[in-house]
Amino acid sequence: MKLSESQKRHLRGLGHHLKPVVWVGQHGLKDNVLAEIEQALDSHELIKVKIAADRDTRAEMFAEICARTGADAIHSIGQMVIMFRRNKKAPKIALPSA
Repeated sequence: MKLSESQKRHLRGLGHHLKPVVWVGQHGLKDNVLAEIEQALDSHELIKVKIAADRDTRAEMFAEICARTGADAIHSIGQMVIMFRRNKKAPKIALPSA
C-alpha cells in the first residue's frame, strides 16, 4: 500500500504519543524480535520501535524491518522509528483520503 504524504503526516501525528512496543538492543535484529514486530503490527497497525544502535546501523535496521515485514516507514528521529502496516482483516486506523 503506497501512502500519500498527507496520510504519512496523519500517521506521524498519531504515532507521536505512542510508547515504543519493541526495543531492538545490542544483539541486533534477531528472528524473535522480528516476530514481536510482526505481532505488534498485526495488533496495532501503527507502532513505535526503539533501535539502540549508531545512526548508520539504525537506518539499515529500519529499512530491513520494513522490507521483511511489509510495513511502511512513517518517521524516524533519533532511536525511535514509526511504522505502519494495514491489517487487512480488521483495519483499526482510518486514513484520510489521498
